[in-house]
Amino acid sequence: MKKLLLAAALAFAPMAHAQVEKPDVHIAVGGKTALYYLPLTITERLGYFKEEGLNVRISDFAGGTRSLEAVVGGSADVVSGAYEHTINMQSRKQSFQAFVLAGAAPQITVAIAAKLADKYKSPKDLKGLKVGVSAPGSSTNMVINYVAAQGGLKPTDIAIIGIGQGATVVAAMDQGRVDVISQTDPAVTILEKAGKVKVIAETRTPEGTQKIFGGPMPAASLYAPVEFVRKHPNTVQALTNATVRALKWMQDASPQQILATVPEEYLLGDKAMYLFAYNNVKTAYSRDGYFSDAGAKTTLKALASFNPNIKPQEINLAQTYTNEFVKKAHAKLDQKK
Repeated sequence: MKKLLLAAALAFAPMAHAQVEKPDVHIAVGGKTALYYLPLTITERLGYFKEEGLNVRISDFAGGTRSLEAVVGGSADVVSGAYEHTINMQSRKQSFQAFVLAGAAPQITVAIAAKLADKYKSPKDLKGLKVGVSAPGSSTNMVINYVAAQGGLKPTDIAIIGIGQGATVVAAMDQGRVDVISQTDPAVTILEKAGKVKVIAETRTPEGTQKIFGGPMPAASLYAPVEFVRKHPNTVQALTNATVRALKWMQDASPQQILATVPEEYLLGDKAMYLFAYNNVKTAYSRDGYFSDAGAKTTLKALASFNPNIKPQEINLAQTYTNEFVKKAHAKLDQKK
């Protein structure tokens, strides 16, 4: 398996790249062990960041809001997290821009404890329940807010509890600390296969996402303050080049190659279950790194549906993302063919 990975890496010999302005880059991520962030792990583990002249340090936080806070506070440079945060931040008069898309669907599943499943008929039945999200304000929080809104509920009608991601999600449900989870895989799949939860909404696939949101919903991305993007274009380009290479590699990789690349501790002690969960979400990864106008519009509409502070007419979506760096990354890869 290691030979296969080496062959994949050698297929792309180190490419000439412009001098990066900031070779030491600190990326903040919220729940790196989740399949949601698999492209980041693949990029790191295959050495693509290093081949672009970058020394990337990745710090893991409990959820997307925590990783964003690290960048806002100046302790990290770039966030690996949900695209929607760029819209949220613009509504607060802070300019962030996403520059490469890793997730074409959120991969977030809402599931209710099996013991309560027979009482659940529609989203209005979520009222008063304790919902475990990765962290308050995170993408997992956004999805449950949106689902609840379909039942006429306000965010305050449910109790949001931050329980992190991965093994802590399983523990929270086992211990009865939450009634519902809005979470990513592999944790949800583990609970679902064990018969401990029943899925009531899912965005594991573009099709499931379309069903819930009525359109495409961009998810995991690399984003940073607009000022950082403008000051360090070569650095941002290098991050994008590496990520697009990883997305391309993932399209051709076998499940076994994926398994061989991921750190052992990410598997939560069950390789077969991890692969099952991966197969559930593999179509949710972006194939090319591009953002779509339709996806940005869907995100804005969803956020505005439950957050009165987000006024669509005041949001400039064109400033929340750019495809400029992704286009150049593809041009570079095409030159190698």
